[in-house]
Amino acid sequence: MNGMSGMTMRVLILAFDGVEALDFAGPFEVFTTASRVGQRLRPGSPALFEVASVAHAAAGQAVQARAGLRLLANHTLADSPAADVLVVPGGVVDAPMACSDTLRWIADQAAGAKIVASVCTGAFLLARSGVVTSDPVTTHWEDIAELRERFPSLDVREGVRWVDNGRIVSSAGISAGIDMSLHLVERLVGLELAGRTARQMDYEWNRSNPSQPPSA
Repeated sequence: MNGMSGMTMRVLILAFDGVEALDFAGPFEVFTTASRVGQRLRPGSPALFEVASVAHAAAGQAVQARAGLRLLANHTLADSPAADVLVVPGGVVDAPMACSDTLRWIADQAAGAKIVASVCTGAFLLARSGVVTSDPVTTHWEDIAELRERFPSLDVREGVRWVDNGRIVSSAGISAGIDMSLHLVERLVGLELAGRTARQMDYEWNRSNPSQPPSA
């Protein structure tokens, strides 16, 4: 594991009414499993990742994911700490796209984060909040045309699992968020931990991304 393995990195994952459950839970599972596996490899070491969810909801109030799953976030927008890694999932994004508080929170968190990642239609939220403007990005295959139409200055890529621009990383739909998150574990800590995390999850990691543009 690389030199960042001595640091605990805070991963914040946005939750909102209509969020796609696996967009949220996939990255959550990857980063929490990576921490658990990392501590097995180095007993007594600090956790690699501290993972928490943040929602535009009153304290103690659940948000309802797409298809009805209810989620109780760790933080509200008002009381959330600063993220080292910010993950913006997708789903039905009409409400957060229209919510100035949510968009402002995304922009503020993105300004200080080491990495900002979106899953699926989370790319629309990064674009609407001004975090991405002319960047290469991707989203769910079904939403490629709409993302191009609504944000024509973006360089929207299709046929890839994720796009890594260095600080900004976006993934295609739903399960691609797991591949992207494992890629981020590899970037932040190392290939050994990413591979062991995928193995622990019993997940066949699609590590190949041949059309990925070079990192900035």
